[in-house]
Amino acid sequence: MAEPRPITLITHPRFFDHDTGGHGHPEMPGRLTAIAGRLEGGPLAPLVTSTAEIKPAEWHQLTPCHDETYLYRFEEAALAGRSWLDHPDNQLSFGTYEAALLAAGAGIAGIDLLESGTRTVFGAVRPPGHHAEQGTALGFCFLNNVAVAARYWQQQHGRRKIMIIDWDAHHGNGIQAAFEEDPEVFYISLHEHPTFSFPGTGWAEDTGSGAGRGTTLNLPLPPGTGDAIVLALLRGRVASAIERFRPDGLIVAAGFDGAAEDDMSGLSYSPALFRDLGRLTAAWAEQYCQGRVLSLLEGGYHLESLARGVEAYLGGLAGVEV
Repeated sequence: MAEPRPITLITHPRFFDHDTGGHGHPEMPGRLTAIAGRLEGGPLAPLVTSTAEIKPAEWHQLTPCHDETYLYRFEEAALAGRSWLDHPDNQLSFGTYEAALLAAGAGIAGIDLLESGTRTVFGAVRPPGHHAEQGTALGFCFLNNVAVAARYWQQQHGRRKIMIIDWDAHHGNGIQAAFEEDPEVFYISLHEHPTFSFPGTGWAEDTGSGAGRGTTLNLPLPPGTGDAIVLALLRGRVASAIERFRPDGLIVAAGFDGAAEDDMSGLSYSPALFRDLGRLTAAWAEQYCQGRVLSLLEGGYHLESLARGVEAYLGGLAGVEV
């Protein structure tokens, strides 16, 4: 039997400074508390090493993915005490800007850890990022953590071919927009069908454009989709795409809002699916990327199922039955 793989967990207390105002806003600080409590008291505790040694992302690391004018506008909105940016869903506070810089910095720190020999990194970060576009905050997201990490991996460490797998219940419009013309970043998204789900993007016919045509794979799912359909897609179309692309690095936009208990989507995933996602991700990383895989937290708003899903996923990555 293979030895369990250790997990490095990146998080930071300043993520709690991002105050979404309460009043039932789903993207709450308690998400990270629930994850930490589950991991600290569970069977994965001996395998998980937590670190807060991250630095805020610098502007030159953000501008490959975000306009400077947007970064100024975001900073000003937070420091001026505004309660939201671009849409009332995107609640912010005085501490949001710094928390977002640290969330993007967590991806950068994770890449550096992978390049120094760490094999598996999970960023328990907030605010999330995959909806954030070049000049727009959207869907609770301000900076696109995954996109920033992918560009950093390419530019700082020379890992040219990056595979991004996004299994949040909602399509990562911001990630797709960042890379849809880039043949060296392959974006795969499994999400609830845009007819029924925010943000209304991620159609199957969207496969990239220009030089990037063919390096976007959207797999929209009808409401009610459960484990069996997703596993068939993962073992079929997703595995085939990875085999053809043969990435140098793998990044996962890890959303847990497809869980059956989470009312932010109509999907019906069980904890066993998140475990299998971890197992498959670890196998793909071993086969193509010398084990290098960075996962960054995206959605997941039912606190108990979020914590359970993260534990199951990390157990799959580690090769441990939880």
